Amino acid sequence: MFLGWRWGVLALVLGAAVGARIAWVWQTDELTKQAAGYERQLAAKDLAHGREREQAAEAALGQAAKHQAQRLDLEDRLQAQDKTYWKEMNDAQQAQARLRDRLATADLRLSVLLDAGTAAAQGGDGGMRAPAGTGGLVDGALRAQLDPAHARRIIAITDEGDRGLIALKACQAYVREVAK
Repeated sequence: MFLGWRWGVLALVLGAAVGARIAWVWQTDELTKQAAGYERQLAAKDLAHGREREQAAEAALGQAAKHQAQRLDLEDRLQAQDKTYWKEMNDAQQAQARLRDRLATADLRLSVLLDAGTAAAQGGDGGMRAPAGTGGLVDGALRAQLDPAHARRIIAITDEGDRGLIALKACQAYVREVAK
């Protein structure tokens, strides 16, 4: 009887051990399957996230390339305007220099058109008569020559005005180009 009871306990312990082992293997198998499922879900999420990041990076690179192309185009237009500005400025300075040279050599004299009533009131023919057909002026209009020093000052004033107008035009063109 004592031996029978031991065999029963041994069978019970052995059955419990085998059952525990089977439960352990079954639980581990289920956990492995769950872990594999989670890993697949995480891999899918990582892949989707990676694609989103790639698309965002491509969009950012495209935008940067677009902005760079716009900046280069603007720089090219501004450089062309700058060349035009300097050419206009140089042409105006050369024209003013030629005018100053002609005044200095007495090749050119500046004169003003006098009002006939004012000239008569001041005592007659103090000026000189313009020859007929000079650029559409009234035939025989009274003109007075300016002193060469005054003429040089007038030319200097017009030179500064011309340069100011050219600079203003260049600034306006710059603002229009940058504001586009």
